[in-house]
Amino acid sequence: MAGSSAFSDVHPPVRSISLPSRIHPTSVKLESTLNHLKAWQISSTTAPADTIQNGLVGLAELFNCIEEFIHSPQTQQALLRHRDGKLVEEALDGSVTLLDTCGTARDILLTMKEHVQTLQSALRRRGGDSSIESHIAAYISFKKKGKKDFAKCLSALKKLECKGSISSSVLEADHHLSFIIKVLQETSAISISIFRALLIFLSTPTMKTKLAGWSLISKLVSMKLLSSDQKEQKIINEVESVDVALYSLQRTSNAKKNEVQMAQRLLEILNVSIEGFEGGLDSMFRCLVQNRVSFLNILAH
Repeated sequence: MAGSSAFSDVHPPVRSISLPSRIHPTSVKLESTLNHLKAWQISSTTAPADTIQNGLVGLAELFNCIEEFIHSPQTQQALLRHRDGKLVEEALDGSVTLLDTCGTARDILLTMKEHVQTLQSALRRRGGDSSIESHIAAYISFKKKGKKDFAKCLSALKKLECKGSISSSVLEADHHLSFIIKVLQETSAISISIFRALLIFLSTPTMKTKLAGWSLISKLVSMKLLSSDQKEQKIINEVESVDVALYSLQRTSNAKKNEVQMAQRLLEILNVSIEGFEGGLDSMFRCLVQNRVSFLNILAH
């Protein structure tokens, strides 16, 4: 997985926040982590797997910082003083959407991983025999059914993105609360961006639609002559590259050895990406649950 440099060459999508003086020491780390992640802005249609994985890891770190920050007495008092403004309730509402999205993505990844490993096993056993077609058909069917779940999650993220605004009267009245609100809002925006990129990555349109009129076999063969950077430009991501390979096998009655080997290699790359996503989503799910519990405990005071 790429390191933090994955974020260094992109432009921040939102403004930097100004750190209030003399607040909880954790806010220094929180501000640094938040501003680092705010540089996470990439085209959702071309986001590579390692960049999304880095985003999930950084997001989990951000939520850990927020968890420590909201346990400070000063932060809890500010939240409780303005409970009539529904700030905590809004944070809890947003956490439901993020938890649902995270859970759905984990479930889809688990099923995708099972299909990928089944295809890998079938290719090793059969060497590209026509019996592989049933496994390919099952994988394609799974992807088509998953599009409804993806669309539902993307719609929910869009609604969450459109919610909420900062009241100027509140900001003027309490500088510390102003900082808290900005942190929560910008954390929500970053979370939406990263989850959206992941969902779009996984829901790549099927190659039958995108490559109408193209020779899939020729496309695969041409990939062998390209550099790694050129291959990334030719095929958007690991999910789409597997689509190309599988449709090629499906269309060929007697798949050639090099086509089978290419499919095996691309399936292995996708499997590694899935495992990286799983680790990031597991961490995020735990963070979101703990964050939700902490806000509920604040309301219970």
